[in-house]
Amino acid sequence: MARILCVTAHPDDEAAAFGGTLRLYHDRGTEIYVVCLTPGQAATHRGNARSDHELATIRRKEFAASCEILGIDRGIILDYADGQLHRVELYKVVGDLVRHIREFRPDIVLTFGPEGGVTGHTDHSMASIFATLAYQWAGRNNRYADQLMEGVEPHRVQKLYYVSMNFALPDRPPTSPPPVTTVIQIGDYMDTKIAAFAAHATQAPVFPLVRKTILERGREESFHLAATAEPSTLKPEDDLFAGIPRD
Repeated sequence: MARILCVTAHPDDEAAAFGGTLRLYHDRGTEIYVVCLTPGQAATHRGNARSDHELATIRRKEFAASCEILGIDRGIILDYADGQLHRVELYKVVGDLVRHIREFRPDIVLTFGPEGGVTGHTDHSMASIFATLAYQWAGRNNRYADQLMEGVEPHRVQKLYYVSMNFALPDRPPTSPPPVTTVIQIGDYMDTKIAAFAAHATQAPVFPLVRKTILERGREESFHLAATAEPSTLKPEDDLFAGIPRD
């Protein structure tokens, strides 16, 4: 079975940035796995939560509901501190992601670009850096060699993609997104994407902006092909699995 691993920073990223593509490929028979680095406990919008711990608990439940809508086969949230990913130990986080890659053995990894996505969020930037290093190191037997036991082996992922865009948000820090190389037409999965984001009820105050931003992009999601397992020349794509042999 074809597999996609998506690395995000916060609950709701899976829907807002990648939702249409994840559901589309799920319905094409691809196994989807999302690893979210933080439970989003430092969010500005907190619903009725009275503490960071309570907010984290609520957002984990919202994430699970969103994953069900998007057809995500497995979604997990790690326990790194929201808003502090630039302060955590890089080698540890990358090691966690390397293990997930080696155990899940995806064909594709999706994540943010180092600019931090359309919002320029620092956590998004760090998710990009962690996921990029994990993509590169998961296939090397001289990285995290202590993991290589009980059937765990190095795994080379075929392609790494950063979500990208051809627009900017007003009143946000300037970003320099990677050029769009791959456009996925999500069609009616746009509605699924919006429904999945709406499952994150604590974030209701930003629904109008997110919905407007999503709809303005049209029924498509854009990506930048950042790396491939085999040397190649960049070409426009309309399929994440372009150039990858599939049974």
